[in-house]
Amino acid sequence: MFCLYEVLQFREYNCVYNFYICAPFMKFQLITQYSLWFVPLCILLGVAYAWILYRRKEEWEGQSPWLHRTLFFLRMSLVALISFLLLNPMLRSLSRESEKPLLVFAQDNSSSILLNKDSAFYRNEYPAAVSKMLDELSDKYDVLRVNWGDKVENSDASDYSYRETDFTRLYNELNIRMGNRNMGAVVIASDGLYNRGSNPLYLEGPSTPIYTVAMGDTSVRKDLLVAKVNFNKVVYLGNAFPVEVGISARNSSGEKFSMTMKEGDEVLFTRQFTVPTNRFSQTVPVILDAKQKGMRNLRIELSRLDGEVSYSNNVRDIFIEVKEGKQKVLLLANAPHPDLAALSMAIESNGNYSVKTVYPDNVPVNFREYNLVILHNLPSTQNQLPGLLQQGSEADFSVWYIVGSQTNLNLFNSMNAAVKINATLEKSNAVQAALDPNFSLFTLSDITRRNIPQFPPLNAPFGRYTFSGAPYMMMKQRIGAVTSDDALLVFGGSGGIRNAVLCGEGIWRWKLDDFARNGNFDAFTEVVSKTVQNLVVRENKSRFRILNKNEFAENEPALFEAELYNNSYELVNDPDVSMILTNRDNKNFPFTFSKTERAYSLNAGYLTPGTYSYKATVNAGDKVLRAEGSFNVAELQAELSESIADHQLLYNVAEKSGAAMYYPSQLNELKVALKSRDDLKNISFSQIKLEDLINKKSLFFIILILLSLEWFIRKRSGSY
Repeated sequence: MFCLYEVLQFREYNCVYNFYICAPFMKFQLITQYSLWFVPLCILLGVAYAWILYRRKEEWEGQSPWLHRTLFFLRMSLVALISFLLLNPMLRSLSRESEKPLLVFAQDNSSSILLNKDSAFYRNEYPAAVSKMLDELSDKYDVLRVNWGDKVENSDASDYSYRETDFTRLYNELNIRMGNRNMGAVVIASDGLYNRGSNPLYLEGPSTPIYTVAMGDTSVRKDLLVAKVNFNKVVYLGNAFPVEVGISARNSSGEKFSMTMKEGDEVLFTRQFTVPTNRFSQTVPVILDAKQKGMRNLRIELSRLDGEVSYSNNVRDIFIEVKEGKQKVLLLANAPHPDLAALSMAIESNGNYSVKTVYPDNVPVNFREYNLVILHNLPSTQNQLPGLLQQGSEADFSVWYIVGSQTNLNLFNSMNAAVKINATLEKSNAVQAALDPNFSLFTLSDITRRNIPQFPPLNAPFGRYTFSGAPYMMMKQRIGAVTSDDALLVFGGSGGIRNAVLCGEGIWRWKLDDFARNGNFDAFTEVVSKTVQNLVVRENKSRFRILNKNEFAENEPALFEAELYNNSYELVNDPDVSMILTNRDNKNFPFTFSKTERAYSLNAGYLTPGTYSYKATVNAGDKVLRAEGSFNVAELQAELSESIADHQLLYNVAEKSGAAMYYPSQLNELKVALKSRDDLKNISFSQIKLEDLINKKSLFFIILILLSLEWFIRKRSGSY
């Protein structure tokens, strides 16, 4: 029955192996594609060959009979073996491996763990107790230890230095990294406080028991803190702007304290408070004036009370950028359309832009007050926009055309856009986007580049597409698997005034698809915002540019890009680019950029919070070019905003998965519970391997030995 089962199993691979050697206790099988009757024929062929060679007895007179028989057997074995190899035999091996259930011990490595009276215990005795427990469980489980917070990484030691706590990131990592493992159980050691991501009770975690170890302190201790600060990161010169400061005080009834807001040494606001109860919170509005352009660093300080659990949360730094004014975008549409809301929300997600949506019955007299005009399905037959056509010849504003089914293509072709569309039939194609690898006006993130080809199709006019001037094609039209040379999104313009053409309508579907795939609108927003940014910004004639964010978080690396242009304004990266970062203490940090395909990049690593300035230089041959700027690194204080552990959340997480919650003093009980689970068992894996027998090196040596032995015996006996 065992052999029959194996034969049927091999039929699944479209092969029938008629010859095999097997037994219930064997781990190897010899199989071949040919009939069983070929094996005796191989033996008979060996016998016949040896008989023909050694049949003449007179040649062996005077020799020992055993010598004749030995030579006969050697030649017969050699020929039979070589004949058998012509049947293409294969060796089938079956190996079995056993995998113990995996136990993941996930340690919350955030700084809030130490905001209690037991901080010394968690630094010293607790790690040793955890290591002992996991060592004793290693006979039943494969143990994996990870630290988690704002990231998840394998580690056997914890320093409680992470600046955020994110259950979402932990669950995602466990689902992705351990999805194909024999997951037995997960132990999450935490204080139950999270300040990023979603509530773990509403997340799809590992489908295994999740035990929790309740760390931290649930008692309410004396503390005064800046709980939250609401403010706009970008404000505009000459405007008043609000800053709302949320203050909380616990177990401090009757205490007096002051709140002060400073910029450098200048006091901008101060107020005295008296705490009326042991559970006190208040929001303090502060109105400030944006008097000077640039980055402003405001510090909020609360005076210290005796006996507070922590003084670190009495201070909060915020950074506000003061700009000259918002860029105005006019979204002019032929008729209401879902595209309009999608575009408006994506553009206004950047606080530097304000969008006004109007229709042809309310067209502004002067388009020049706008930095960008977006024409959706315009000009049309009903709305030809003569005012825009008249101002277009001397325009100092950029235009983004979104061509759709209502666009009058003859009028559109007269507006000197980057592309012209000659259509004889009023038809459209459903086309998807294919990125042009040669596009160089700006860059997109890798995740956005991966999402764009998967976005739903747009409705593009059917016709012949021709270009005006020297366009920059960002996206081509793709129908099915065929990518054409027709433009889907193309940029053009001259004299510093730019235009872009999206040859299709229905971009609102991209936004919905982005959310369905990724749970956010980041890819869609990046495409729209970078298109708008490229059109709004006047052409920068500087040959050397540094590209960076204005603000980094302290737990993210400071990344910079640099671009160098030659005298013909072509991107080059032959010379080295160096940069010096200077912090607010005037300490310098020198860096050298790495070269990319056509530009430069720099990862300055993780920087301490504060304001930094930079000076970059490059020797461009004929002159030394320089670029300067500033940015800030924001301190993450989310872990300091709450010091009362949430053990109820940990209890609910464990109960939901059919497990239980334990305290650090109950690690022995947790060990017993994990060892006593009979439902967590080893899994055995079988692996079948097929290998051509002719590839075995041992066969070569067997054949060589047979030949050599026969030759040696015949030579010694004088037969040669």
